[in-house]
Amino acid sequence: MYAKLVFRNARRSVKDYLIYIVTMTICVTLFYAFLSISSSYYNPDIGSEYDVTLLGDGLKAAICMVTCLVLFLIRFVNHYMLRRRQKEFAIQAVMGMEQKTIGRIFFAETLIMGIISILIGILLGVFCSQFMTAMLLTTYGKPFEIVWTLFPDTVLLTICFFVFSFFLVGMGNRRTIQKAKVIEMLSADKENEPGLKKRPWILGVVILFEAVSLWALVTGVQKVWFYYDPRFALPVRLMFWGNLLFPFLTLLWSVLWLARKGKREYSSLVAGLLACCSLSAFSAGSVAALTNQYYLALGSGMLNQYLQFVLIDLLFLVCGFIYLASGWIVAWKEKSPEHRYHEEALFFFGQITSKLNTTSKTMAVICMTLALAIFLFIATPVLTSWASGYLDVRAMYDVQVFSRYNNVYEEENLPKDDYGIITEFLAEHGIDMAYECTFNLYLPEKGQFHNRIKYDFPVVAISLSDYNRIREMLGYEQISLAENEFTTQWKSVATKEEKTSFLAEHTDIVTDGGTLHISPQPYHEEAIGQTAYNTYTNVLYVFPDKVCGKLLPVMRNRYITTTEKITYEDALELEKLFMEGYPEQTTKGASYGIRFRTLQINSTKANNFILQAAMLYGAVVLMVICLTVLSLQQLLDAGQYQYRFGVLRKLGVEEKRIEKLVLKQLGVWFGLPIIVAVAIAAVVTGYFVQTISAEISAYIGFTSLMVQIGATVGLLAILLVCYFLSTWILFRRSING
Repeated sequence: MYAKLVFRNARRSVKDYLIYIVTMTICVTLFYAFLSISSSYYNPDIGSEYDVTLLGDGLKAAICMVTCLVLFLIRFVNHYMLRRRQKEFAIQAVMGMEQKTIGRIFFAETLIMGIISILIGILLGVFCSQFMTAMLLTTYGKPFEIVWTLFPDTVLLTICFFVFSFFLVGMGNRRTIQKAKVIEMLSADKENEPGLKKRPWILGVVILFEAVSLWALVTGVQKVWFYYDPRFALPVRLMFWGNLLFPFLTLLWSVLWLARKGKREYSSLVAGLLACCSLSAFSAGSVAALTNQYYLALGSGMLNQYLQFVLIDLLFLVCGFIYLASGWIVAWKEKSPEHRYHEEALFFFGQITSKLNTTSKTMAVICMTLALAIFLFIATPVLTSWASGYLDVRAMYDVQVFSRYNNVYEEENLPKDDYGIITEFLAEHGIDMAYECTFNLYLPEKGQFHNRIKYDFPVVAISLSDYNRIREMLGYEQISLAENEFTTQWKSVATKEEKTSFLAEHTDIVTDGGTLHISPQPYHEEAIGQTAYNTYTNVLYVFPDKVCGKLLPVMRNRYITTTEKITYEDALELEKLFMEGYPEQTTKGASYGIRFRTLQINSTKANNFILQAAMLYGAVVLMVICLTVLSLQQLLDAGQYQYRFGVLRKLGVEEKRIEKLVLKQLGVWFGLPIIVAVAIAAVVTGYFVQTISAEISAYIGFTSLMVQIGATVGLLAILLVCYFLSTWILFRRSING
């Protein structure tokens, strides 16, 4: 009998469970799709030079950690269903059914809906896993073909995780039903929303913000004291004084508010702090842009510190704005009679303000979480494209051997070896070399050998013949120099201003081989790898061979390209063999390193894909949580809404106008946090992009970045439409009884 009751209730309440099914289906789909890559049955054709085991293990750990957030979501959705069915449970209890039995029936209903979600989610996950496979093969530069495969271990892991989650939450629901009083369940849908506390939550936020403002004030004083110069450009001077003045005004306003006599309103305190906070955020955010533009030296960790100030200012802006939103709406309504009494506007304003008054804290948390999710969506392509672009200039040769003299203090201990162990290994394994170049890097003046100041290492030089040999390996044109000329080679991250400034100051160079003059072609930008430059430098001199013969060689490198790709196993074996003969740090101070294109591409692309998958999965889960909470916030008070809209019908309001009111109410409820979150995410993203603008320009390209951001916006829009439509359907059903 109970089984029939469970299935009848489940079939009858399937529309009530719509949000539950949609949310759980999305979670299961994402879980299966992302974890399918880690399946032991997953064997994509990515070539012998790659190892997919690292990818699978790392991805499984990352996805499982992020999925812990889903437990909160399952608990929240079950709590919604529990509240929605309380009156029904009370009636069953009055009719004589034990509350223990009621709890079991409800648990069985939610488990059935959960199993339906798991089945649908796995089927959709099989489809979505094709996108994951396409993303993986694209990362490794391999062609993609659709292969519909169901991975047994991933299916089992998905079922076990979600069934365990349903059991865990279901046990809690049973206990809640058993302890609930029947009279309370009968009147649950008629309870008013909790009133505002005497000391609202915003007070704690204000205290924390004041503490951070004091920290920002102390930091501003330190920067002015140690780094300020009246000869700075006007924007820089304004930045220095702004980061001192605005935190001071923030603290001053709080003191003035406390000193006021009479009744103190928190809204006036928060409004003043919002104005000061906006100015502080703008001033702190300008630090990164002005530092890059004017090459300011403000101490180590300065950018990270001011990034923290910007984030805290933005978080307070969100909290303060949401806290004051209801008051602003009421004030606008009172000052605009033409809007207040227009059609059903008075009813609409009452609906919005009553809900905002009691859920402002939840709305603030939703705004911040949405902003984080949006930022993750946007930061993911930036970071992964940056890593991929950087890989292109790091892994330019099949084998790179490089040395460093940072800890060498005697000239006789400088590296001089030709690294013949590599030649022997390649010959033994039948790997032919297409190109090979073993070369020295020289100091222009011997006296620079003991210059070991961080960020002030001397620029080293390479001979023209070795430089042309490297260019030949990479397919670039040869260059020529006169006997007393030199040119420069630059890293991809070097800015135009940096090149212009350096070349203007180095038109002539005094060397141990004579004075050299800048060539008519003063610089070259083609990438030649990262190991050809001295530590902390972005430029390399190119000198005639005759001049280099008189200079002190301090580093010895070797670059090799092979006729065929080195396999993953051979690369690991050669790396181990090389490190035994040439340790990373020798007793005489010289340090050695070896890089293989195979290993670099394998590790970087695997880590890149794990980062991309984890960030995307985390962003989608956070987005789903926020949209689910927004939806259920409206549906939890279905009984009250049914009564209120029923009064409108009795007053003669047409159904079309009621539907318009519903759309407006849901539009505000979804639109307010999303608009605020988008604005906050835009500011944070702008600051983030500004700090790495050189890397974006060198490795990504702003056009490619905008395309990826556009795809992100499309995904957000799809999620929003799904939840908005689901909420609209259930809301209409609720108010129609």
